[in-house]
Amino acid sequence: MLIAGFGSIGRRHFRNLKALGINNFVFYRTNRGTVTDDETSAWPSETDLDAVWLHRPTLAIISNPTADHIPVALAAARNNCDLLIEKPLSASLELCVELEAEIHQRDLVAAIGCQFRFHPLLKNLRESLIEGALGVVLGARAEWGEYLPDWHPWEDHRKSYSARLEMGGGVILTLIHPMDYLYWLFGPVENVKCAMRRAPCLQTPAGEDWAEITLEFASGAIGQIHLDYLQRPAVHRLSIWGERGRADLDFQTNQLNWEMASDADRRPPVSAPDGFERNEMFLDEMRHFLDCSKTRRQTQIPIGEGIAVLKIALDAKRSAQETHQRV
Repeated sequence: MLIAGFGSIGRRHFRNLKALGINNFVFYRTNRGTVTDDETSAWPSETDLDAVWLHRPTLAIISNPTADHIPVALAAARNNCDLLIEKPLSASLELCVELEAEIHQRDLVAAIGCQFRFHPLLKNLRESLIEGALGVVLGARAEWGEYLPDWHPWEDHRKSYSARLEMGGGVILTLIHPMDYLYWLFGPVENVKCAMRRAPCLQTPAGEDWAEITLEFASGAIGQIHLDYLQRPAVHRLSIWGERGRADLDFQTNQLNWEMASDADRRPPVSAPDGFERNEMFLDEMRHFLDCSKTRRQTQIPIGEGIAVLKIALDAKRSAQETHQRV
């Protein structure tokens, strides 16, 4: 197992893989990160990408900075590695189609690391929508805000990848999950509009700290997404409106509530299983990837969907830039 990049998410995947019984690693690291290598000293670590392939990995976790995903993923694919690529797929669409073609040509297994698709309540909500619980869906709103300096207290948030455009940071790409799960729930997007603001108190180099996004889906539904690096305490919730009522999912309290227009459609609230905590999503995501690699079947989050969601995010950034220029 190759792990490319050993920031907080690379370390999480490493620990989860060990918990799942994987114990044969090679690391590709630039040694520019803030996570120490104490945990990885028992395994080989390379700073030269060409040297990595001498260890003959067959699976690769691409968890280096977003802007550097594609070159490493392409090299891994050309060395016949199945791929789990952390979200977002990249910071641009350049070479994404080439990577997709390489994956298909070599019959590789590939997944995008969007762990919320494994959240038990989001899965429950999706199944209920497919069954017609809300009738025709008219719209949805997702809100996600977290105070950036609290994410990695051991480092200066202004130097983190989340705050730097050249590394693929900014609130839209970093908090891309709502764009992914709304795409998962409602399908292709036909139109994207966005307004974005800098939060001066954060002093992030990217200056992309607050975003309001509107998505028009081909299905007719309208989605709104609010993202920010400011809220304390953190907020992450999703509301969906349909002809029969409304569903509210709070990812912080792990509660799904239904407000129905008719008593005949009434549904009880649903809670996450006892003991559920955030890492369970990452574990289930990794189990899924390993199982797909073993059975040679397509993953639930194939690269084509990663490209589609990345395009939504980049269209949002482009819309915000155009709006700012007009102002």
